[in-house]
Formats: sequence, C-alpha cells, structure tokens
Amino acid sequence: MHNRCENCIIRELNSLKALKKDELKRISDSKVSKNIKKGEVIFKEGEKLNGVFCVRSGVSKLFKMCDNGKDQIVKMSARGEVLGQRSVITDERTNLSAVALSDMEVCYIPKQHLQDSINNNVDFTKAVLLNIANDLKFADNVIVNMAQKSVKQRCAETIIHLEDSFGTDCDGFIAVTLTREDIANVVGTAKEACIRTLSTFKKGKLISTDGKRIKIENKKALYRLIEGF
Repeated sequence: MHNRCENCIIRELNSLKALKKDELKRISDSKVSKNIKKGEVIFKEGEKLNGVFCVRSGVSKLFKMCDNGKDQIVKMSARGEVLGQRSVITDERTNLSAVALSDMEVCYIPKQHLQDSINNNVDFTKAVLLNIANDLKFADNVIVNMAQKSVKQRCAETIIHLEDSFGTDCDGFIAVTLTREDIANVVGTAKEACIRTLSTFKKGKLISTDGKRIKIENKKALYRLIEGF
C-alpha cells in the first residue's frame, strides 16, 4: 500500500502534493516502479519523454554535454525530485541528461496524467510553476558563481551544498559519494584543479577524506572562504 501515490509521503516533497485524491489514484493505477542501478542512464539530452520520474530513493546527476566534451553538472537530484517535469510540461526534448549516482528507486508517471491535472487543477499548476521557478533561481545562482567566484570558493560551496542536501553517514562523511571528476563537473573546473583544491582544504584541516568520501571538519572556515575572507 505504501507504493500507492495517495499513501506515499514522497509526494509531500514535490509538486505532486497538490494533486487531488482521485488524480493520485489514477496515477497509481498507471505508474510503473523501477529500480535503476548506479551508472545507469535515466534519460539522455535531446530525448523525447513520455513521462516523468519521481525519485523514491537514491541520487542522480543532471548534466549537459559541453562543446569540449566534458559534462557540466547542473544539479544533483535526490529523494522527492521529479525528473523530466519541465520537458514533459512544455512537450519539448530534454536539454539535460540524467544518470544515477547510486542505486535508485523511481516511479515512472505517464505524462497524460500531469497534463490533465495542469489543465484542471489550479493548485497543481501553481505548485509546478513554483518548482520551475526555484530551478531557474538555482540555475541563475550557478551562472553568477561561475562568473564571479574562484575555483576554491566554488569548491567550498559545492561541498557544503552536498552536505546540506544529502546529509552525513554514521561516520560523519557526506552521504553521497562523488568521483573527483564529478565534483569538478559541478564546480566547473578541470579534474586536476579540483584535486589540488581538495588537497589544500585537507592540509588546512577544513575537510578530511577517506578514499572518495569527504567529511567537513571546519564548516565556518569554508563559509569564510566562500565569502572571500
């Protein structure tokens, strides 16, 4: 029963919380639960989607392929995110790719149900618009950071963002584990520059590492670095 949309607490984390009970029941009757393995592609840039993916568990990266062949990670998505929502609503091809960074459980919802609810449920339409507005705000901040902040500042900001978004494990390390290349792609720099910056943070006792895992040791110092002190 917990897999039924009307009984699922995950929808409280996204725009689906504005759907009415009968709408949720229709979605439950047609959605498909999927298990996605780490490294598996959820959808590719330029793909035409016929539905959205509501994330029940796990982490994925949303990224765009740059002209130099490198990935620019635009966003990390986790529990509660609805992937592909903007493309489905606008009926356009995706402008980003999505790949699982951990094993994931998602619910695939056919687009017809979302389109019907947008046409008939004002509260749901408002919730969707708010979600899209927040995504645009996040994208604006990424653009400003790329233009105005140094690699060290962006790297510090990324580490804090990862901890704030995904929390820590029982050992105090950030709960999501990224490769150094993935961190570099979030920061918007070369892998080598990212490794040097993390090494500097480690020497300064701002962070500690265990393989790919990262633990924040001095959050205040990272904040001061972000602010330019």
